[in-house]
Amino acid sequence: MVTTGATGTRPDGLAQVDRRENLINQGFHLVRSGVLAPGLRVHRDVGAIWQLITWGPSIAGGYRASAVRAPHQTGVVDDRRTLTFRELDDRTNRLANALRDQGVGVGTPVGLMCRNHGGLIEAMVALAKVGATTLLFNSGLSPAQVSAVVAEQGPALFLADQEFLDKEPDLPTSLRILSTWSDDGAPGLAELITAGDPAKVPVPERPGRTVVMTSGTTSTPKGARRPQPHGLSEAASLLSVIPLRTGDRMMITTPIFHTWGLAALQLGMALHAELVLQRRFDPEQVLRVIAERRVTALIAVPVMLQRLLDLPAEVKARYDTSSLRVVAYSGSAMPPDRVTQFLDEFGPVLYGLYGSTEASWASISTPEDLAAEPTTAGRPPLGTRIAILDDDGRPVPRGDVGQICVGNGMLFEGYTNGAGKPMFGDLMATGDRGRIDAEGRLYVVGRADDMIVSGGENVFPRPVEDAIAALPEVADVAVFGVPDDEFGNRFAAYVVLHDGATLTADALLDRLRDRLPRFSLPRDVHFLESLPRNPTGKVVRRNLP
Repeated sequence: MVTTGATGTRPDGLAQVDRRENLINQGFHLVRSGVLAPGLRVHRDVGAIWQLITWGPSIAGGYRASAVRAPHQTGVVDDRRTLTFRELDDRTNRLANALRDQGVGVGTPVGLMCRNHGGLIEAMVALAKVGATTLLFNSGLSPAQVSAVVAEQGPALFLADQEFLDKEPDLPTSLRILSTWSDDGAPGLAELITAGDPAKVPVPERPGRTVVMTSGTTSTPKGARRPQPHGLSEAASLLSVIPLRTGDRMMITTPIFHTWGLAALQLGMALHAELVLQRRFDPEQVLRVIAERRVTALIAVPVMLQRLLDLPAEVKARYDTSSLRVVAYSGSAMPPDRVTQFLDEFGPVLYGLYGSTEASWASISTPEDLAAEPTTAGRPPLGTRIAILDDDGRPVPRGDVGQICVGNGMLFEGYTNGAGKPMFGDLMATGDRGRIDAEGRLYVVGRADDMIVSGGENVFPRPVEDAIAALPEVADVAVFGVPDDEFGNRFAAYVVLHDGATLTADALLDRLRDRLPRFSLPRDVHFLESLPRNPTGKVVRRNLP
């Protein structure tokens, strides 16, 4: 078992020492990052802290604090406009009051289906100010899935970018619908803000909640109730490894409706960071904006970073990205050869966060970790505990594969259908299997339900994907288990080649024989023009042939 900041079953005196050390470490990282800045602008700092005390460490409290501490600093930049923290506070007061006038209040469920833009941030802050329950819909859901989620969750109001409304999901006629982004000037959120009362919003009797809808890549989307941050300890946990600073210019390209995007938003809120948002990911445009705005941190998923790497060398050379100090990714594994390529091209700025909708984060890999072991998921940050357990909840020997279990202050509060995840004490099973090496680094072998038994051998698709991805002709790959009459199960590989590359299934398998054991070799190889991926980069398995 690997633990950081854990008290376990140690004698109470030592447990108290651990708690004090943990608090001291949290304070150190918060001061180092500038979240706490003793002696500077005392009146503003005290005012910002008072907002957090009054509102709590929610998105409402965070942006109220930013409006006091840095009112004239840019808070949000999107494809159309720039807002300071003061302007954002004023607009969300207007929107919150308009929503209250329409009956939205404490506990009212409101659906939100948006790409990344300022309207999404305004809606989330305003809903938090009135204490509503925000249902974050994945923008990759089909119209049928949207209809099913609306029927299950029963929102009183549905806020969505017009493009998703144009797909005409089957929604109740009684459901009030507002557009959050439109290319043709359709009325929606902006009109509510303009007409809303600018008066300060009273603090709700209890804070709002956020429900993240799972991606539904293999089943019907589920609602995962995300807890509000309990203070600044969660920010301190990530900042103990990822060197972000107050006032950073953070470009969030991963969707904010995803747990990783939501965590980045909450972290940027604590840092009073400038959020740079784009509704659609375009790799060259990302480089252009990084150069123009001198972006210091890029938050992404691996497939986005791979698309940056795939740009022609002459295109990448046009843009100065030297302002980047942090490039942090999460959501899925990044092929090891791509990790090495990114470090070579962009320098030691890459940080990989392993986590899930249910666990938030479990471990973080630093540039040093990734340079030494490109396949590692890193180590647990401050205040997080990881254990590799067998199916009965007993620790396995160091280096052996078992189920990955995590404990931290941001474990989800269960699914909205009443289900949860298996718990072993205060550790939650993630559903992944992995191992920990002698240096304390975590390695994720794969999803427990992705493991297949082929010819009596337990095998996972991740090593097979890594081996195929390392072939120079291959641009993208996904491997899944399928039933097999002779062996019980076999692997099927779905492969995308680089433009102009040629490779047959027999040639691919011949080159894998020296890299993989016989029982891991895929028996089906399908060549596709592209893999069906959702907005967070996960392969939508039901859309594969």
